[in-house]
Amino acid sequence: MTNADLPDSAPAPAAADPRDRAALRADADAVLARLVPSGGAPARLREDQWRAIEALVAEHRRALVVQRTGWGKSAVYFVATALLRQRGSGPTVIVSPLLALMRNQVEAAARAGIHARTINSANPEEWETIQAEVAAGTVDVLLVSPERLNNPDFRDHVLPRLAAATGLLVVDEAHCISDWGHDFRPDYRRLRTMLAELSPDVPVLATTATANARVTADVAEQLGTGTDGDALVLRGPLDRESLGLGVIRLPDAATRLAWLADHLDELPGSGIIYTLTVAAAEEVAAHLRQRGHAVASYTGRTEDADRRQAEEDLLGNRVKALVATSALGMGFDKPDLGFVVHLGCPSSPIAYYQQVGRAGRGVRHAEVLLLPGPEDEAIWKYFASAAFPPEDLVRRTLDVLARSERPLSLPALEPLVELRRTRLETMLKVLDVDGAVRRVKGGWTATGMPWEYDTERYAWVARQREAEQQAMREYVALTGCRMEFLRRQLDDEAAAPCGRCDNCAGGRFTTAVSEAALAAARGELSRPGVEVEPRRMWPTGLAAVGVALKGRIPEGEQAFTGRALGRLSDIGWGNRLRPMLAAQAPDGPVPDDVVDAVVHVLADWAKGPGGWASGTADAPARPVGVVTVASRRRPLLTGSLGARIAEVGRMPLLGSVEYVPEALEAGFSRTNSAQRVRSLHTALTVPADLSAALTEAGGPVLLVDDLSDSGWTLAVAARLLRRAGARGVYPLVLAVQA
Repeated sequence: MTNADLPDSAPAPAAADPRDRAALRADADAVLARLVPSGGAPARLREDQWRAIEALVAEHRRALVVQRTGWGKSAVYFVATALLRQRGSGPTVIVSPLLALMRNQVEAAARAGIHARTINSANPEEWETIQAEVAAGTVDVLLVSPERLNNPDFRDHVLPRLAAATGLLVVDEAHCISDWGHDFRPDYRRLRTMLAELSPDVPVLATTATANARVTADVAEQLGTGTDGDALVLRGPLDRESLGLGVIRLPDAATRLAWLADHLDELPGSGIIYTLTVAAAEEVAAHLRQRGHAVASYTGRTEDADRRQAEEDLLGNRVKALVATSALGMGFDKPDLGFVVHLGCPSSPIAYYQQVGRAGRGVRHAEVLLLPGPEDEAIWKYFASAAFPPEDLVRRTLDVLARSERPLSLPALEPLVELRRTRLETMLKVLDVDGAVRRVKGGWTATGMPWEYDTERYAWVARQREAEQQAMREYVALTGCRMEFLRRQLDDEAAAPCGRCDNCAGGRFTTAVSEAALAAARGELSRPGVEVEPRRMWPTGLAAVGVALKGRIPEGEQAFTGRALGRLSDIGWGNRLRPMLAAQAPDGPVPDDVVDAVVHVLADWAKGPGGWASGTADAPARPVGVVTVASRRRPLLTGSLGARIAEVGRMPLLGSVEYVPEALEAGFSRTNSAQRVRSLHTALTVPADLSAALTEAGGPVLLVDDLSDSGWTLAVAARLLRRAGARGVYPLVLAVQA
């Protein structure tokens, strides 16, 4: 199906009685008036909204609505719900991806007299009560997260009853169904099963604001599962007349941070500042607060209660901005959001369009600004490493499950396969949808069903991601209309110059920053030092791979809390360290500016809470020597760092924790915690001369390494040093991965 096959609208059925149609339209407008109260004339459905509602209520069709953010997709399914319930239909089930979206929708439904409830990870204590309310018929709308669809108990006991009783199924943010989409989520693919089990006369509505022609065709095809007819596709133009797009290119991270501090108050209303990483969001929010701005951070690490408070503060204009990762994305509804700023460039124009679509839904003008940085592509590369695993790893996982006599949980499976936990879980969800594995109580089992590795599809998806990244490079350097460019990326055939963006109408913001703001930003970003929490528990399942370690690491074998110069994801020291520690970077002695910063970290560490100058039980004494971790990739860098620290601190360089030759030949696993510990357990050793030096030194040591990506090298090395006679181990690294 091509974009030409996807009509912007569809005619009303010829057989419809005009009087019935007029009565239904009047009822629909009455519900809308309750849903969207206004001070003047009551709100009235637009023709395209009414066509979607008519298809659901009068024709019981399956429909896909691809319309820009703010078009009113939620009005369609709430109005349709009210009309269907009036006519005796069962409850509407809405599959919704984000908690923020669910909260907004429950509140919106209540305005129209619709009783909505939600089942998600934040309210497990309410699930039983809610399920009873659904069974009793008192719930009009049930919102569920896609993850619930493959929870064994929900899938096997609740979902079949829902499928039998549902009056309308709504799939919100439906682009997540398609693995051609920018935000594919395996849990959403479980909907194919639910669609097949629905009665053909149960209407289904799928909605999204971000689907190109291929994704639209894929979702429409899936909607037709279990029926004889095609899904109705209602696709409209994607222009957002209120948005003024612009790109501000600044030389470095400090200048971008200073620009925000100087110009944030010039942006209209309140808004969102997006960053690419959690570390950057927390760093930027902290700095802007120090500069007098009312902002809060919002990331995947933010506790649910704090997220709710942050959302309410933004909705109530009590903060100027939320500094957020993509955790604040689909579904957050603030019609008067005045701006969206990206500090760092997203890797996909479709994802970018979706995020900027949060702004300007209920105001005449909103500013949308992109401040790209040189670190963006390194961050894209890091996130791209989570792609679907190669076939040999998938086959190995299937073999492990097939040989097991019982279901294997993720912690039990992880030691047996070389995949990180999150990547392993995503892969299993895809295999579940494909029928090769099944999630049951206690974990995962192999089904024995034949399964083929779709090399062509996975390669195409990888190429698509590369094409999206190239499109964002082009967007940054663009001389033509920015909105037209984004709309063409979404296959919007009506795309035309907007007349509003910086290239069409001229830039509205200067690139100038004040000396005071720049000095403060440089001071913030150049401030070195990040705590490195030690590992305190061994990974589960080590016995399965022949390692006799389990449970809590004994106090006498743990490292103390350590320090790093910075995080690789920081926009400050991360930008300095990332090129130095890249896989292809040449080895060499540690630069002087890095040594100076490390010395600063050591001085602050000694005097700070838990530092060896504090005399606490957790930090019993000053280090009496330096030990390095032998490096296979960067021996000059790590060795010179240890030597310089020993020289500055007037301590002896006691030696190195070495790798045994057999381990160097075999190589190392860097996939998940259990595999990493399995490799390191037999790979690292304390040479006899270092053991003797530790005994003679009679105190704690600094353990120096270049990079900590998981913390397990430091944990295993610290254990060996403690067992060899060190009275404490203070880890010190240049960078941590997180």
